[in-house]
Amino acid sequence: MDNSHIKNLGFLLLATLFISTSGVLGKYIAMAPESIILFRALLASVFIFIFCRIKKVNISIHSKKDKISFLISGFFMGMHWVTYFYALKLSNVAIGMLSMFTFPIMTAFLEPFFFKQKLSFVHIFLALLILVGIYFLVPDFSLKNNEAKGILFGILSALCYSLRNLITKKNVTNYDSSAIMLFQLITVTVLLTPTLLISDISNIESQLPFLVIVALVTTAIGHTMLINSLKHFSVSTASIIGSIQPIFGIIIAYIFINEIPNKNTFIGGSLILITAVIESLRSKK
Repeated sequence: MDNSHIKNLGFLLLATLFISTSGVLGKYIAMAPESIILFRALLASVFIFIFCRIKKVNISIHSKKDKISFLISGFFMGMHWVTYFYALKLSNVAIGMLSMFTFPIMTAFLEPFFFKQKLSFVHIFLALLILVGIYFLVPDFSLKNNEAKGILFGILSALCYSLRNLITKKNVTNYDSSAIMLFQLITVTVLLTPTLLISDISNIESQLPFLVIVALVTTAIGHTMLINSLKHFSVSTASIIGSIQPIFGIIIAYIFINEIPNKNTFIGGSLILITAVIESLRSKK
């Protein structure tokens, strides 16, 4: 591997690590998911706006078509975050994160339609291998329990995340990654502001430190780095490599909230990790 590929891969893996903190934070923060996401987006947009001003990043939008694209991608990002946090609240970090990681399968099938490419059978195989890994990690499926509901929210989150990444890919070469993230965060903030009328945020003072962490580390830094990686990798490649995120999330959950993985977690996690290593090696091409 040349140095530039190793550097780009390293940034993508670091972005994945930062984003994986969302699992523990989403489970731990004692607020409704829509309220968490609202303040997450609001605070993160402030952080990124300050960064853009310091670095003199151009944050003007070039055309009406791009404005519509940012609105749509921002909508799907907000939907992804809210449904993902519902998945975490209803189940646990492992199930919430891993059910959401059906998104590489969706991306592998959807990307050729977005960019007029041939369907990659390698991506399909690796995505299916991820699905087998996830199979080992989910409990007995029954719509009567919260874990099953968490899985369904996770799958819906996966679809929204896949669509957001694919739409974002179309703009990534024309805008700075920080600017793209800022536009999407503003959209999420505006769309979720009306939820303040029905949400209980009386404990926001005690939860503010955790909201700042999820806004700064997970969102402003992690997601901006992920968007930047789309300049160097296809969405399918970035998605499959990013599938080690649940492994990071499960380890973090074990350390901070004492969620202990079982034998199936190790089996499924190993399969997911194998796909990430394979795609990391072949993505150089």
